[in-house]
Amino acid sequence: MHFTKYNGLGNDFIFLDGETALGVKDPAMLARMLCNRYTGIGADGLILLLPSKVADVRMRIINSDGSEAEMCGNASRCVPLHWLKNGFSSKKEIMLETLAGLIQTEVLDEQKGLVRVNMGIPRDVVNPFAVELAAQTWAGTKVSMGNPHFVVIVNSVEKFPVAHMGPLFETHPLFPHKTNVEFVQVLDKAHVRMRVWERGAGITRACGTGACASAVACILRGLTEKQLMVKLDGGELQISWPEQRDIFMTGPAQKVFEGDITL
Repeated sequence: MHFTKYNGLGNDFIFLDGETALGVKDPAMLARMLCNRYTGIGADGLILLLPSKVADVRMRIINSDGSEAEMCGNASRCVPLHWLKNGFSSKKEIMLETLAGLIQTEVLDEQKGLVRVNMGIPRDVVNPFAVELAAQTWAGTKVSMGNPHFVVIVNSVEKFPVAHMGPLFETHPLFPHKTNVEFVQVLDKAHVRMRVWERGAGITRACGTGACASAVACILRGLTEKQLMVKLDGGELQISWPEQRDIFMTGPAQKVFEGDITL
């Protein structure tokens, strides 16, 4: 089985395309096997690149625990770079089909791996959204970027117990389909620091949809401008929500290596 590994700011994925992707019968089992960092290749998720009747490529996102995600911002930057570098397309604007809908991407700089993604219009925004947890009321922001997010503003993300609180929020009864959780510290009007607990993957070094959800929360609360830099464990993403409609994410993607694995 031939695979390619990519990462977006350290959020890493195993890509399968062509006949290999079409031949996958049990994506959940395969993801748990390949994404295991001790006995497999190691990754936060498995990406299946499949034919599409409405876009350049259909992207299925299987988390490391075998669950399927509707959308992934970091993978959305990696896919167009992979598509272009492997000659599946000669154009730099590549449309992705996802469970969250169609996603328009543009490779701004192929050599640097810089990609811009129109992440669409944030949905189902509730601000504030109160969650009772650990004998405290958390007034965060609930927002969907095609996948669910809960954004909490904290004084210091470095000191905040993300590993402890993340799974408690993720599985809270108020989120029947579970949720991604972003813990955000506002640095100034143009910069925020974010750490993430991803649904189905745990702590990851970056989350593109989470960066967008965090920007929505901060902009709606008047904490930042409409264009800001989100600093994650793995690097930085530029997020722009100019008219509070479509939100745009710009950042790097990188091929790590490719190879073959025998199951």
